[in-house]
Amino acid sequence: MEGWPLFSGLMSFPGWAAACTVGLALVLGHLGGRAWMWSVALLACLYGFGAPASLWMAGIVVSAFMVVVPLRRALLTRPLMAVVRSAGLLPRISETEQVAIQAGTVWVEGELFGGKPDFRRILQQPYPSLTQREQMFLDGPVEELCRVTESWRMWRDRTLPTEAWDIIRREKFFGLIIPEKYGGHGFSARLNSAVVQKLHSRCGPLATMIMVPNSLGPAELLVHYGTKEQQNHYLPRLADGSLIPAFALTEPAAGSDAGALRAKGVVFRDEDGGLKLRLQWSKRYITLAPVAGVLGLAFKLHDPDSLLGRGPSPGITCALIATDTPGVVTGLRHDPLGVPFPNGPTEGHDVVVPVDAIIGGAAGAGHGWRMLMESLAAGRGISLPAVATGGIKMASLVASAHATVREQFGLPIGWFEGVQEALARIGGAAYLSEAACVYTLGAIDHGAKPAVVTAMAKYNLTELSRQVVLDAMDILGGNGISGGPRNLIAEAYIASPISITVEGANILTRTLIIFGQGAIRCHPWAYKAIQTLEGDLRGFDEAIWGYAGHVLRNKVRALLLGVTRGRLQVVPTRGLVGRYLRKLGWASASFAFLADVAMMGIGSNLKRKERVAGRFADIFSWMYLAAAALRRFEAEGRLREDEPYLRWVMDCAFSKMQSAFEDLLANMPIRGLGWLFRGPILFWWRVNPLSLGPKDSDGARIARLMQTPGEQRNRMTQGVYVPEDADQAMGRLQQAFDIAARAKPVRTRVHRAVKSGMLEESPQVVDDAVAAGVITMEEKDLIIAAAAARWDAIQVDVFDEDDYLQHHRR
Repeated sequence: MEGWPLFSGLMSFPGWAAACTVGLALVLGHLGGRAWMWSVALLACLYGFGAPASLWMAGIVVSAFMVVVPLRRALLTRPLMAVVRSAGLLPRISETEQVAIQAGTVWVEGELFGGKPDFRRILQQPYPSLTQREQMFLDGPVEELCRVTESWRMWRDRTLPTEAWDIIRREKFFGLIIPEKYGGHGFSARLNSAVVQKLHSRCGPLATMIMVPNSLGPAELLVHYGTKEQQNHYLPRLADGSLIPAFALTEPAAGSDAGALRAKGVVFRDEDGGLKLRLQWSKRYITLAPVAGVLGLAFKLHDPDSLLGRGPSPGITCALIATDTPGVVTGLRHDPLGVPFPNGPTEGHDVVVPVDAIIGGAAGAGHGWRMLMESLAAGRGISLPAVATGGIKMASLVASAHATVREQFGLPIGWFEGVQEALARIGGAAYLSEAACVYTLGAIDHGAKPAVVTAMAKYNLTELSRQVVLDAMDILGGNGISGGPRNLIAEAYIASPISITVEGANILTRTLIIFGQGAIRCHPWAYKAIQTLEGDLRGFDEAIWGYAGHVLRNKVRALLLGVTRGRLQVVPTRGLVGRYLRKLGWASASFAFLADVAMMGIGSNLKRKERVAGRFADIFSWMYLAAAALRRFEAEGRLREDEPYLRWVMDCAFSKMQSAFEDLLANMPIRGLGWLFRGPILFWWRVNPLSLGPKDSDGARIARLMQTPGEQRNRMTQGVYVPEDADQAMGRLQQAFDIAARAKPVRTRVHRAVKSGMLEESPQVVDDAVAAGVITMEEKDLIIAAAAARWDAIQVDVFDEDDYLQHHRR
């Protein structure tokens, strides 16, 4: 065949044909062309270049396999299906894993995992604010509860004061998520989070005690899965605090492994013919168990005579057990690092209850694991991120105020670059944690149950909080290590490991859940390929070739976006946000391609390659956190004064991704290809990095903004409880900060006068400045008042021997 003249002419130039073919392939790959497009392009190239008959025959055969589905299915897909199954190239999924994967929904994380994110959709997701009714609750009852609760007093007395319990019951703090028709408030996840944040900034144990009943537990499960009778009986009592709940899941041999539960319930028929359960359990680490009136109990249900019609082993089940039921043991306590919230073990010995105690009644038998997985968003997406965010904001307020008030060598310590470096990390974390928290809450409040996103929020924000507390302790120095009511950070420092361990320990969350579930749940084709592998040829054909096209597209996108540093990524906006979106598209395509390489190259063994999975989880997490920060910046109107925060956060996020990519490439365990990843590909990533980290100039700007009173500083720490009383530590520090900031320009004038020689440095320099007309008498009084406030704010607590020994005997 002669082909087209233009193409035939190009054939005379060496390399042009190949270049045109490669260019066309890159365009189709980048755009994600369909099979028929590739087929048309292939035949057009063959015709255009006047290919010989042998190539035409090969091209027609390839095109036929691409386009004629029955032919491809019979001759290619069927044998491929057998090879994949026998070689174990796709992982097997256990029953508990199946439930976990199916629970919840896929949200914007699917866009980021897929390699070609829809940034318009990502930036248009809800970023919620409080309603007027919710704001009134936050400004009224929550403020009142904070006023009557002092953290040091609770640590000293080991319990809440009576007036705090009165407010909790009167204002129905245990009923935040319970619908109004059952006597609760029916508030949004956004308000739930805001309450926990403010309470945590005042008293961590108080926040925990309010958080748990409004998190994964009896109320949450009853609202979604309880029978009408159960809801009518329990929910009003839970809402008004007359019945305190606890949820008993964790056991000595079963922390995050629900399959290892030893708690057992056996169905039997009593003498009157009624169906009953006989329960045995031994649980530990159960918050509120020592004071609970009802337990939500997770156990394995056995029904040897199939009295419920579900077979002999229906599976994990959840039931409600009154703690005054014979055989129930509560009241003993654990001591979680001295943090005074009620936490302890519970046991059950031959506890007999009716089958109606199962949440959802007899129909709920065996569905407990699904209930738990679908409800985990409350703990992972609301409560623990709220605790972390509240703690980070509190640390930001305290550290920045202390850095302004505390002086060394005649200067506020916040002027020193070493302190500014730590302040920038704290301020950046405050901006990022609020963004991730609210962005995630927007999904939950609009009906999504994004299991992977909530795991990312829990893991990353609790880890950020832990680092922030360490930075704050470094800035406070001696003020941070001296215990007493003046110390605003020590209790957070002591308690920081606790949130790391609950709702899935952080190590497990990072190495098994975020990427382990994400690789199957968020991938557009992997889960379908696994589901259809055992015999659904039609479904497997669609999935496996869709998978192949997905890999090809991401390979091309990763290459082109890497070479152009993301400039080929189409974004819906310009400016600073558009620049970072393009880079995020580059990261997403690279992540998606490497994830597919790992899934295909390592196969079912990827589950056990936890170091690899952890590095993928780090990239995945920081892509989500970066998207949340960009969404916050957009939602708040692209405030120019917030640009240093956004730049710092985004540069930090891409730097974290860069480190994870490098570690991943240096350790990719794919036989025969390790040299490729460790050599040329890793070299390319190092000479063409996503980011080298935040700039010093942005960090310095953040540190200065944190030490400047005004609307922006207040906005960055919004939701922290600040008492007006200067006799309380936070009120004292904040007042010292305010007056020191007002005195700063006056002191600067005096300092400049000394430097110019107009005044001499001496103990009476302030008086001399008044006499010389440098400052006024009122300004002199301001300097003196600021010095007194600073001096008072930096004092630490002291105890006589009796008080000291009494406190440490408790």
